[in-house]
Amino acid sequence: MQDAALRLRSLVEQLLGAPLPVRIRAWDGSEAGPPAAPVLVVRNRRAVRRLLWKPGELGLARAWVAGDLAVEGDLYTALGLMSGLLWERGEDARGTAQALRDPEVRAALRGLVKLAGPLPPAPPGEEVRRRRHLHTKRSDRRAISHHYDVGNDFYEVVLGPSMVYSCAYWESGEATLEEAQRDKLDLIARKLDLKAGQRLLDVGCGWGSMAIHAAREYGVSVVGVTLSQEQAAYARKRVAEEGLTDRVEIRVQDYRDVADGPFDAISSIGMAEHVGAERYLEYAEVLHQLLRPGGRLLNHQIARPPRRDESAYSVDEFIDAYVFPDGELAPVGTTVTQLERAGFEVRDVESIREHYALTLRHWVTNLEAQWGRAVRLTSPGRARVWRLYMAASALAFERNRIGVNQVLAVRTQEASGASGMPLRARTWN
Repeated sequence: MQDAALRLRSLVEQLLGAPLPVRIRAWDGSEAGPPAAPVLVVRNRRAVRRLLWKPGELGLARAWVAGDLAVEGDLYTALGLMSGLLWERGEDARGTAQALRDPEVRAALRGLVKLAGPLPPAPPGEEVRRRRHLHTKRSDRRAISHHYDVGNDFYEVVLGPSMVYSCAYWESGEATLEEAQRDKLDLIARKLDLKAGQRLLDVGCGWGSMAIHAAREYGVSVVGVTLSQEQAAYARKRVAEEGLTDRVEIRVQDYRDVADGPFDAISSIGMAEHVGAERYLEYAEVLHQLLRPGGRLLNHQIARPPRRDESAYSVDEFIDAYVFPDGELAPVGTTVTQLERAGFEVRDVESIREHYALTLRHWVTNLEAQWGRAVRLTSPGRARVWRLYMAASALAFERNRIGVNQVLAVRTQEASGASGMPLRARTWN
């Protein structure tokens, strides 16, 4: 008798105390749930065991990455329907503890164990073993290597020709991803007021796109630093092909080891998320010291909303285990405060949250269009990590669960306090 889906749906709804918004297809071919909803394909009992032993986001991610779970239908719709069961419930530890004392919940758990088996499977090989978030130079190199040394060919699949791994800036909805990334780089260059002959430090330079744009379009000399060997090799090749080796130097170097300042401007685009809360003031102070008086910093960084208890340490379990080990998000107000504590004057903050949602949807489209190649370049599990991570992140930006901000700050003249900024705000528009 094929009834695993019905039994599974009944037990999960008893456990959650709410209807399951997606349809289930179980390993025995049975189906249960709303007929028109996306289908959550539970390919084996192991998927249920993963969710039992690690309820919520991380258990779901492990089952997805291992190929024990799949979605038929629109992935965004499925994630959107399940978000209330994953994000909101997963954040309430006290509510979870209370639920476990409920006899009906305990009975449902026993039923699921009987259905799926008692032993937890090992996490997929793509998962990083969790460590303390020390943010030493050694641990940062290891974390960056995990994320960025997946392979340049794989990133070409996802990012497209621009090879820019941060949110684009959409002047219009009709622009291509490459046009929107070019517009983002140019917006940053204008905010920094780059001029020929100046020196720019690009912290976390990636595959060299900002460094190349600044040197080619604005005539500046650029030092780009990254901790990824693969990124650096790729960026140097691009610099040489552009004929810019006399103006762009790409280094494998920690930003804390840069000793040849001062620079006229510093760009930090999508790098500060790796710094960590305990190291953020140090990061800001180092960049302040590397700037000449009157120099500008453009800090482009993902942010999260503030929590009621900011003293409690919290990371996204899936992101930490599979995507950005040691990554930490802070509220934009915290970022501004730390920059000011380091001596910067913050002159402009621009939220471009919706732009990141658009960017991520384009990256998902790129990945899905070349899925077979992406799998060959990495592994089926790694490709699944990226599809889930980017689709879920797009929804998180759209629903204002996370944001992204460009913070423009200046190192003022010590004696006079002069900023060198024009009287009229936003001259880059």
